[in-house]
Amino acid sequence: QVQFVESGGGLVQPGGSLRLSCDVSGTIFSGSRMGWYRQAPGKQRESVAAITSGGSTLYLDSVKGRFTISRDNAKSTVHLQMNSLKPEDTAVYYCNWGSSPFGPWGQGTQVTVSS
Repeated sequence: QVQFVESGGGLVQPGGSLRLSCDVSGTIFSGSRMGWYRQAPGKQRESVAAITSGGSTLYLDSVKGRFTISRDNAKSTVHLQMNSLKPEDTAVYYCNWGSSPFGPWGQGTQVTVSS
């Protein structure tokens, strides 16, 4: 069964950076569209970024120019480089397939942006 394991979150000051990683196992990864999602307290989960098997990317408007999604097919890993972080980026971040139907959601990784 497919499994997504996220890591790299933490507490960072506004303007800081974090790099999230997602290890994918239990499936063939290289041909799949992948995505990063986030869920803030009291809000619905939203799509942050997506990347196709060919490397084309798509971003939520509010993170364009600040976040970069990338993938390493040899390692079955997806990354999210987050720069110029803002308090409104605070959320639990998850990775999964880039579109529905989604696989089982992992634990996610907490990102807190606060001074």
